[in-house]
Amino acid sequence: MQAALRSGRLSAACRLRPWSRSTHTQQRGRALATVGAGPIEIRSVTADPASRRALAASCGVHALHDGYTDILYVLLPLWQSEFHLGYAAIGSLRAVYVGLMACLQVPSSMAAQRTNNILVLTLGTALAATGYLIAGASTGFVILVVALAIGGIGSSTQHPIGSSVVAHAYDGAQSRAALGTYNFAGDLGKMALPITTAWMVSRLPWRTTVSLIGLAGLAVAIAIPFLLRGTGAGRAARAKTIAPKSSPLEHTRVISKRGFRLLFSIGILDSATRMGFLTYLPFLLRAKGAPISTIGLALSLVFAGGAAGKLVCGFLGARLGVLTTVLLTEGLTSAGILALLPLHLHPGLALLPLIGIALNGTSSVLYGTVPELVSVERRQRAFGMFYTGTIGSGALAPAIYGLFGDAMGVTATMILVAGVVLLTLPLAWLLNPALRRIGAST
Repeated sequence: MQAALRSGRLSAACRLRPWSRSTHTQQRGRALATVGAGPIEIRSVTADPASRRALAASCGVHALHDGYTDILYVLLPLWQSEFHLGYAAIGSLRAVYVGLMACLQVPSSMAAQRTNNILVLTLGTALAATGYLIAGASTGFVILVVALAIGGIGSSTQHPIGSSVVAHAYDGAQSRAALGTYNFAGDLGKMALPITTAWMVSRLPWRTTVSLIGLAGLAVAIAIPFLLRGTGAGRAARAKTIAPKSSPLEHTRVISKRGFRLLFSIGILDSATRMGFLTYLPFLLRAKGAPISTIGLALSLVFAGGAAGKLVCGFLGARLGVLTTVLLTEGLTSAGILALLPLHLHPGLALLPLIGIALNGTSSVLYGTVPELVSVERRQRAFGMFYTGTIGSGALAPAIYGLFGDAMGVTATMILVAGVVLLTLPLAWLLNPALRRIGAST
């Protein structure tokens, strides 16, 4: 009998020990997938079919919407030739889509909280697809602008709702790893859709290509309610207002408003750099003699590097901390842009994946840090604010850089972009003490 009791105590201790390590890991703000928490916690991430389905559906929709945003980089040179546009006009044209997408992030999040996540996400995806269908049927510049406005309104729903659905499905220490997977799925869309669009445009009229892309989006919109049925995703925004019993650290966590503001500022500058570089990269490559198919390949190389960068930098963020990772990635981004300028086409293409790693890697660390600085009941609103600021800056920056480009040329614009990104370095230094106080910095 005593042996059985000792065995039972030993068994209980073995069961509790992995949770103890996971709790310690959560207190330090580390990502579950990167620090190797105990096997019980790993199984809890993958054992729930509804959670896996919610994550998979959110990842698929994220890939579509991010791809929708980034095929504009392929289409802009074509529209410049057809409508005889300057660099500032090109930047403004993209700002219509991305600007409306950014401005409506918070309203979309609020609408989902008051109604249903699945309904708003489905309608938004259908609206984004309709925008591309209208663009494919456009016969003039004004109709094209209207189409991009409709698409931007539809795409505003995806980021805050998708983030909330994933955070609801994988709460607590698991959320950072799940959100990293969700973030990575967006980069898969960025890789696949631009190169597919470039390949199709080289064989079909651009209007036909854009119409087919719009039809594919409608198919995804129709599938969303079926994929998310029974996952609890529709009620995710409301469920967050109930105090969770399984995550006591959420009740005692110190929240840093100053830290969130600094993180927000870094995200704005990082997004402005990324969107400015990507908007004018096709024009820089075209000046080097690249055809449209090569431009599509180049963008995919950048996005492939970006996808790898988000995984690598997610690991670095957990191991080295936010400060070191931001200093490393932003410094390499500036150096990579400057190194690209004097290179010929093919050496430049070889450099693009490395630039992509640094260019996109920072956002993974910043995005994964948002839950560390915001209480649970305000998390969805914070995601909406964060995306509004970062995507909004990404919308405005190309137009502002375009004014400089019309006056000084695309090469000078790229030098300016490489200089602006360095402003993130002192902000990251100021952010580090706030992260240390809440235990999110290593």
